[in-house]
Amino acid sequence: MLSTNALAEVAALIGDPARAGMLMALMDGRARPASELALEARIMPQTASGHLAKLVAAGLLEVRPEGRNRFYRLAGPTVADAIEAIGAVAGLRPAGPPEAPASAAWRRDPDLRFCRTCYDHLAGQVGMAVTDALTHEGVIEPAPGKDWHVTAHGDHFCRQVGIDIDAARVAASAGRRYFARQCLDWSERRPHIAGAFGAAIADLFFRKGWATRSRRGRVVTLLPEGRRALVKVFGAVDPMLTTTRRAA
Repeated sequence: MLSTNALAEVAALIGDPARAGMLMALMDGRARPASELALEARIMPQTASGHLAKLVAAGLLEVRPEGRNRFYRLAGPTVADAIEAIGAVAGLRPAGPPEAPASAAWRRDPDLRFCRTCYDHLAGQVGMAVTDALTHEGVIEPAPGKDWHVTAHGDHFCRQVGIDIDAARVAASAGRRYFARQCLDWSERRPHIAGAFGAAIADLFFRKGWATRSRRGRVVTLLPEGRRALVKVFGAVDPMLTTTRRAA
């Protein structure tokens, strides 16, 4: 059973602004050197080393030496899910409707809200458009707990469009991660598709050339082919139209 002391210790680690900045910089699932994370957190490299050592000791980060550098990455998707959920809670106002304040990250960077990676799966408006479409089409349905269930129709759909559902099941059965997990989207405040299945969907977008990753950061660029695929392949509502309506 989780002790209150353990919970408080992890919360305190994440709650430090410099450490929170470094954790957010690693939310795209890629490994980064300590020097780059120091820049992201706007602190000196020596200070960053101390923060990173604490995050590694707590099991929130993994470190890999490479030559004279040390590369850090999130310890796994569970850490990413936790940070994403904290982001959703952090955006809530104390009272009134659950609308994020004007200073929220996604208001400062609409590209981040539109489409981003959450560890290795798609999040933001595009991630939610995929989730909503697959739910509407009966490909997935909410399962007990915090999972999604892929239906028999969904299994056929995945094979038809090229989502490698078999590899996702192998990854889940090996015990490395969940198969299809509900991950609370911090900008949309609803669960998108995470886990090995979510990663397989994101891989389809990148493999087909429907979307491209940013060289730095979590922003994903949805290409015109990707917009067409959202509508024609997934049966989703074009998120660009949703964004336009919200802006109006």
